[in-house]
This record gives sequence, structure tokens and C-alpha cells, in this order.
Amino acid sequence: MRKGDRIFFYHTGDEKAVVGIAEAACAPYPDPADEAGKLYAIDIVAVKKLKSPVTLAAIKADEAFASFPLVRISRLSVMPVSDDEWKRIEAIAR
Repeated sequence: MRKGDRIFFYHTGDEKAVVGIAEAACAPYPDPADEAGKLYAIDIVAVKKLKSPVTLAAIKADEAFASFPLVRISRLSVMPVSDDEWKRIEAIAR
């Protein structure tokens, strides 16, 4: 991840939905709370809230996301999103 990269903001827990768009405000840096030095953090800036959340159920039901990492691997916190996947999520949120 690099400064300026677009980021979908995803709520976990009960909601499980993409709810907004943010931007990376800096490059990743070692997480100061991780004494082992394995984890990294990144600062983000809110860009906009989506008009309607795009739920994990809606993403899983859409064949366009068959190979999307969020559908295939359950415990990801950071993953790549292709331009087509990005556009599809924005279209669903309208």
C-alpha cells in the first residue's frame, strides 16, 4: 500500500459490509503497539460514505466476485481490489 491509494472501509462484526471510501495518508509503518515487530499500520483519511452499504452477502451472491479475496479467504484485513471490482462495488452502493 502506498500514500494516495484508494481504500474501501469495511465494517466487520454484525454488519459485514463495505460502508465507505478512504485514502492512504502515508506509507505503512511498524505498528507501535506490536512488541514483536511483525505488524504494520497505516493512517487513512475518509473520502466519502457509500450511499448504501455493500454487504458481504451481496458480494458473495454476485458472480463478478467469484475470485475476489474477500469471498475466498475469510480473515483478511488488507487485500487488492481490481478496477473492475472497485467499479462493481460502487455500482451496487448506488
